[in-house]
Amino acid sequence: MNDDSAQRIVNALRRRIAAGPPGAQLPPTRTLVAEYGASPVTVQKAMRQLNALGLVESRPGVGTFVRAARTSLPADFGWQTAALGARRSRMSGLSSTQRASGADVIRLHSGYPGDDLLPQRLVRAALSRAARTQAAVTRSPAAGLPELQAWFAAQVAAAAPAGVTPPAGRDVVVTPGSQSGLSSIFRAVVGPGEPLLIESPTYWGAILAAEQTGVRLVPVPTGPDGPAPQDVDRAFAATGARAFYAQPTFANPTGCQWSTRTGDEVLQIARRRGAFLVEDDWAHDLGIDAEPRPLVARDPDGHVIHLRSLTKSVSPALRVAAVVTRGPARDRILADRAGESMYVSGILQAAALDVVLQPGWATHLRTMRQQLRMRRDLLVASVREHAPHLRVDHVPRGGLNLWVGLPDGTDVSRTVRECEARGLLIAPGEEWFPAEPAGPFVRLNFAAEDPGRFAEAAQILGARSAG
Repeated sequence: MNDDSAQRIVNALRRRIAAGPPGAQLPPTRTLVAEYGASPVTVQKAMRQLNALGLVESRPGVGTFVRAARTSLPADFGWQTAALGARRSRMSGLSSTQRASGADVIRLHSGYPGDDLLPQRLVRAALSRAARTQAAVTRSPAAGLPELQAWFAAQVAAAAPAGVTPPAGRDVVVTPGSQSGLSSIFRAVVGPGEPLLIESPTYWGAILAAEQTGVRLVPVPTGPDGPAPQDVDRAFAATGARAFYAQPTFANPTGCQWSTRTGDEVLQIARRRGAFLVEDDWAHDLGIDAEPRPLVARDPDGHVIHLRSLTKSVSPALRVAAVVTRGPARDRILADRAGESMYVSGILQAAALDVVLQPGWATHLRTMRQQLRMRRDLLVASVREHAPHLRVDHVPRGGLNLWVGLPDGTDVSRTVRECEARGLLIAPGEEWFPAEPAGPFVRLNFAAEDPGRFAEAAQILGARSAG
């Protein structure tokens, strides 16, 4: 019998325990062996799982019994209000994109692609191989596995024009996901109390990381081609900021991509102002109708701090990302990362590298692009057919999301709650604005849910936002 057999027995006994009284004695092993057609070893394994879950207790020489619920006095956590003080962040809980969902809910709130869009076979095989290497039992270097550093650097070099010396492997700092990379960049490069220019709207996680670091946010409005370079220049001049956080490629939440001209002009402004451009290339592998154009590839002198994650394209379980930058900024970011988490799990790094080096990786990216295109187009068509009063001003050329405008005056929070009551989870747009929202918006993920449910989702959203 395998682990599935033991789990089957655990599930059956949990139902029996829930239906019976506390303190009831469970049948002996020999009875359960006959009842479930399992081996004694499998039954004993199931009983150990139930004991670990705190559902049963074994009494040597007597038997196994359902554990009675413990009674306890209610805890009083009121003292923590004074000890903790006022909240330091606008977000008092999880983001709407992090909410758990039931089995039959339509999930358009997620920030990740569905499991069916991931290279599951490649990931499982890579983890199995990595578990048999020294990476499973040794400490990895603080900056990351040299082979993985070299791969990230080579990705930038492939996009570099003639005459620009691209970053080398030593210019890469591997991080446990992009969120921790953002925190280190903001702490090490900007600093508490200092201004940071940031696109509006933009990734809620960057807003949160900046607020938790104590950075002062300065919003710069952005559009389909990116922010107006003159707005960026004025913001640098007015605030004395030394960094600008942006997502030039398939921005979250809007899906917009900066034009080549905008990227070049903003990079020139950063050079002239002696400032950094923090380029969050979160959707590098998620192009649909366009290719990524990383600005770091056109930066010879370390003004761009490039952040790239493999979480969305490889697996959310492999929290592996990289910060690519040169000069003292790299050393400061590495020192912050080493102080925060010491190093990234070597087995996760080895597995991620294994996946992207496999011949099947390129095939996976092509298949993923086709699926993203089909799902994006179907969701756009569904919204336009079933909720024509909503605005889809921009069809994203990459990424995972559709940014949808609601009628003026719409109570977004109420719309989100009413949709959820009818089985549709969506993300309210307020989370993506570092200041007051520019209007009522919601973000819809077209990559996580069965596309066969998009029409139903659009009908629900249309009905609940019609006024």
